[in-house]
Amino acid sequence: MIAKIGKPGHKTRGVLNYLFGPGRANEHTDPHLVASWDGFAPDPGRDPDATLAQLATALDLRVKQAGHKAPKSHVWHCSIRAAPEDRHLTDDEWATIARRVLNATGIAPAGDPDACRWVAVRHADDHIHIVATKVRGDLRPPRNWNDFLCADKELVAIEKEYGLRQVPRGDRTAAKRPTRAEQEKARRTGNARTSREHLRTIVRTAVSAATTTEEFFLIVEGAGAHVDVQYFPSGDVRGYKVALDGDTNAQGEPVWFSGSTLAPDLSYPKITERLAPAAVGLALPPETTAWGRLAQAVDRMPDHLASGGDEEGQAHITVLAEALDALPMVVPAGIRPQLGQAAAAFERAGRSRIRTEHQQAHAIRRAVKAILREPAPKDGALLAITLDALLLAVIAAQHWHLTRAHHQQAEAAKQAAVHIRAAYQTAATDPLTALQHQGKTLPQWQLHQQAALIRRTLPDLAEQILTEPGWPALAATLNDAAKPGRSAARLLAEAARHRELDTATNLSEVLTWRLNRLRAPEAGKSSPRKAAAPIQPSSATTPPAPPTTSRPRSR
Repeated sequence: MIAKIGKPGHKTRGVLNYLFGPGRANEHTDPHLVASWDGFAPDPGRDPDATLAQLATALDLRVKQAGHKAPKSHVWHCSIRAAPEDRHLTDDEWATIARRVLNATGIAPAGDPDACRWVAVRHADDHIHIVATKVRGDLRPPRNWNDFLCADKELVAIEKEYGLRQVPRGDRTAAKRPTRAEQEKARRTGNARTSREHLRTIVRTAVSAATTTEEFFLIVEGAGAHVDVQYFPSGDVRGYKVALDGDTNAQGEPVWFSGSTLAPDLSYPKITERLAPAAVGLALPPETTAWGRLAQAVDRMPDHLASGGDEEGQAHITVLAEALDALPMVVPAGIRPQLGQAAAAFERAGRSRIRTEHQQAHAIRRAVKAILREPAPKDGALLAITLDALLLAVIAAQHWHLTRAHHQQAEAAKQAAVHIRAAYQTAATDPLTALQHQGKTLPQWQLHQQAALIRRTLPDLAEQILTEPGWPALAATLNDAAKPGRSAARLLAEAARHRELDTATNLSEVLTWRLNRLRAPEAGKSSPRKAAAPIQPSSATTPPAPPTTSRPRSR
């Protein structure tokens, strides 16, 4: 169950008009009271002699008695909605739920004769609305501080007692949702996303690409947004706000959003923390490409999450979100939509209330920014290896959040894994086909040799692996891994240790790419490259990073 408590209003009759009306799309059916403060409130929905004016007058009685002492915004409005898969609750059950929530929030404590007046209105199967006037019988205001948290805590208990879906609770680190006005504006203008959501994507992508705050501001501007940078008298940056090009209010002025209103981790101080350590050290060893370095760094992430402290784990999950934000700019068009959806889903998983030690994730952050400054790999195997590593890291992040009761973040990571797996399957098709052909051309004695290795190293999984269509590709990979001074059995055991046990549908494919990754740095070798080139992202995301310039000017 989810409770939503709106800002206090000042028109009791106006709220009642909506609750007993047809709704914005004629979605209201049979509006009626399920409960009230004394059980005798007039019900315009079921009593033909009752009117909305009578109900509003009864609710406002104490407000009028309080006179100038009554709060101007005296209307408390709370909606409570069940999950779509929950059974339809009866009116009596909804009445009990309403009373429990009112007691928990302090609006109408149980047994208090001076509690605020209230009604619970039902006009749909899956939710009710509670309307109360915030003046008690003794003409004092109610003590309803932290009413949302109190209501939410009570709903957790109600879900368990009534056998309803236990909704994952957040930790108040989620990005602010678009308002109804923003959503309606987006529909009117024919946009699939609101300006807030569009700007959030632009800013997150810019953070993943930039190496300095100056470059961050320029990338945002280049992506079709206005930037207004605020300064302290000393000249230091105090903060920033952004507006989408063409998005104006009724007066024709840009609609501005500060970074912190887009998401808690997009405030200027948070961004400077993330950019400071990554501003240097982008150069990689000449024998390893940035993509190879990224695959290696991401491959170590599950171990960091399993063995490191909470602050280090949060740092790696934060930078994992940055990697997913960056990838749609440089991957082939065929997998760009899936990775864009993965980044959007994982955005929620990138934040928690755990303090982040950003210096713990230097290597992967440098690799993320480096892949934006060199061409995408022509070798499809390297892309598949990278995506496989990302998939395992996201699954590890899901487990990390679950063990800390971060339910919303864990669900977000789970959804991101679905999209990454789809991108991986697409990217792996061609290189896997080539490996399959290579494996089928191996002499029979070599195939038997590799099969024996599988049976010795992975006895519990051997029969499944040897009967899968991907077995020839794995055999070819094992054959290549069997070089002097290197143990193929050790690499195989290591690859199996990192296998995603619950979601791998083709073990041979999973092991093939993990073996290739563990054979690094061979998988990431290339000829020495020139200095990092400017970012050249795809037209579907952020435009190219601008050249180095002075500090962006405030608009």
